[in-house]
Amino acid sequence: MIAWLDLLIGDDPHPRRFDRPGTLRAYLLKMERLSAEAADTLLRDGEVGPPLTRLAYRLRPLGRD
Repeated sequence: MIAWLDLLIGDDPHPRRFDRPGTLRAYLLKMERLSAEAADTLLRDGEVGPPLTRLAYRLRPLGRD
């Protein structure tokens, strides 16, 4: 079973869904171009924003299937 992670970015109401933290971290580094520090802060704290990032990023863990 997978514990999904929804990534919410800024005011966008449409989350991006990830199957594990490693997949999410790779996306943050490559596609969102976050620093490793910002990505690790998001994964650790569930949210990150300025000054580490331009926009606010939040994680919303979902229950298991």
